[in-house]
Amino acid sequence: MWWRFLLLWLWGAACVGAAEVERALTLPPGDGPVEVRASFRLDEVTGIDDRDENFSFVGTLVLEWRDERQAFDAVASGMKEKVYQGAYQVDEVAPSWYPQAVLVNQSGEFGTAGVTMRVQPDGRCRLTTVVAAKAATDFRMRRYPFDRHQLEAVFALPGFGAEEVRVVTGEAEVRPGLRVSQWVFEGMGLEVRRTESVVSGAADELVVVVRVARDSVFALRLVVLPLVLIVMLSWSVFWMERSSLGDRLSVSFVGILTAVAYQNVVSDLLPHVSEVTLTHAFLNVCTVLMSATVVINLWVGVCEKRGDSALGELIDRRSRRVFPMAFLGLLCMITAIAFLAS
Repeated sequence: MWWRFLLLWLWGAACVGAAEVERALTLPPGDGPVEVRASFRLDEVTGIDDRDENFSFVGTLVLEWRDERQAFDAVASGMKEKVYQGAYQVDEVAPSWYPQAVLVNQSGEFGTAGVTMRVQPDGRCRLTTVVAAKAATDFRMRRYPFDRHQLEAVFALPGFGAEEVRVVTGEAEVRPGLRVSQWVFEGMGLEVRRTESVVSGAADELVVVVRVARDSVFALRLVVLPLVLIVMLSWSVFWMERSSLGDRLSVSFVGILTAVAYQNVVSDLLPHVSEVTLTHAFLNVCTVLMSATVVINLWVGVCEKRGDSALGELIDRRSRRVFPMAFLGLLCMITAIAFLAS
């Protein structure tokens, strides 16, 4: 008969275990969706890669909600709060449901550490997780090197729709003294977006928005200022002897070859994007203007061969004014297009 008691005991233990699992997987009771308040502290932006269109960051994600089933008597238990520390305690020891956030736009490594769950006597819960990850984001390069970007890290609670769990924004905090190499940090914020998916239907997502602006000194010093000087020096042909056509053409072609070399330099700096950036337009303007000096030189040379020195001198005098005005006008035009175009 002892084996019957053993079977009854095993059956009872299985029923209790099933009840515990069912209780652990049940959302906190209530009339409406569970409200999860999400806060984020940005500790570090470890890298921004505009070529692969992603950025790496380290931050602390804090999720807060209320579960009356976890309420306890602080006096009877002798504890002001219950603390579950580490992934094992939170996953295995914590007696009820908790939200699990995932990075939707993950692009590479994703790591968590310092997982801590605190439960107050009234059932208020607070889950803290340190996140180190790389997130994919869109880069708008049209205004390079004066471009600004909104880097986004999108967190979601998979498997729960908006009718079950509702996400609200909490505090957005930045570690004092945060700096990003070759970028200017302009602040951060939190947003909640409602998305549609096949898995959970309408669901809320927490979006951590990091606003940065590129430090343009590097590109200005390496590309823009030297090339402006080279373009201006190419206009020296308009003061050279009109009879020395070979020397004038040599100066013009040196400037053209320099502009082509800078095209290669910029192609290594910029990602291979289809849109024309402000820097690309600037290089094209420089190349076209220096190529135009070749046409002027040939025109003046033809005038000299025909003995029409007066026309050649007039062309040079007009070019001394037209080329700087055209250069300045084209620069203003491409800058306006880059900043005003959508």
